[in-house]
Amino acid sequence: MIYAIGTKVKFLHTGDEGVVRSLLDNGMLNIYLPAENMEIPAAPEDLFRVEDAKKQKAKAKVVPGKKKKPAPKAPPIKIETQYSILKSYGIQLAFLPKENAQGLVENYTIYLLNDTKYDAVYDLRLLLNYRTQTWSGKLPATSFAELGEMIYDDLNEAPEFETEISWVTTAGVEEPLFKSLKIKAKSFFKAIKTAPLLNKPTHLYRLFDKPGAKEEKKEEDLQAYTKRHAKPTWYKGNDYRLINAVDTSALAHFEREFDLHIEQLREDWKKLSNAEILAIQLMEFDAYLSQALRLGAPTVFVIHGVGKGRLRNEIATRLMNNPDVKTFKNEYHPKYGYGATEVIFE
Repeated sequence: MIYAIGTKVKFLHTGDEGVVRSLLDNGMLNIYLPAENMEIPAAPEDLFRVEDAKKQKAKAKVVPGKKKKPAPKAPPIKIETQYSILKSYGIQLAFLPKENAQGLVENYTIYLLNDTKYDAVYDLRLLLNYRTQTWSGKLPATSFAELGEMIYDDLNEAPEFETEISWVTTAGVEEPLFKSLKIKAKSFFKAIKTAPLLNKPTHLYRLFDKPGAKEEKKEEDLQAYTKRHAKPTWYKGNDYRLINAVDTSALAHFEREFDLHIEQLREDWKKLSNAEILAIQLMEFDAYLSQALRLGAPTVFVIHGVGKGRLRNEIATRLMNNPDVKTFKNEYHPKYGYGATEVIFE
């Protein structure tokens, strides 16, 4: 059956309804599920038109006939997930964000995925400055295990995951493989993909390829080659002279701490709503951060207070996505307590 873009369809096995968004390779269709707010690939044979089902229901007539003995029930059939895996990537680690009532991410559910046809035995350990947690078990083929949770603030500690797996094949249990994954906040927020089996947007990392998979060598294109061999922008011949554009006078008078309490920013703050206050604070923070970068300040303190933590979380999100920020920390300080974040630039 041929489906046009925009056709309303229904899945045979689950009854989920969706809309055809685009046509994929190998005859597959890209289906948008409004109830889940996500897109998934599906085969045409797993779908039927919603319109056809309504017509068939309207034309159906009840015709009395001879009563027959009910046919014996067929044995149950194991139905594979219709959100088929187009390509197997092996063992993967996924972090599914969990939001609170205000829509802010507070923690992440950790999943270990196996989208291959092989079973695997695993040992996984989470290393943080203040705690260590371990999980172990058997991960069957095309399955996932929910391991536990990681809180949002753990990203500031550069969490490290040490994983050891052994594939279980027809030849027996293979030699163990080991990998250490240290998560950095910048790359974490860029690694958003739809996880296989979960079929939800997650922060996804590939750990181990399936057994027998050959590592593909990517050819370097001209742009990558030029970037790798290009001289630094400050290089001016053999004397390696640097062009310093920093205004040293302005840097000397630049305040290394900035207070974002609204009463320090606006006189009419009592007339403002909470949303307006947050918008003003973030606008002032962005301007201050840009000035610090332009002047070449090595480190600054941003005072946001404790409160409910919304301003602190918004600042942390901005800092994580800023490539010019080397690191930042919200630790106890004798002057600010827990009400300030120290920002360290590269």
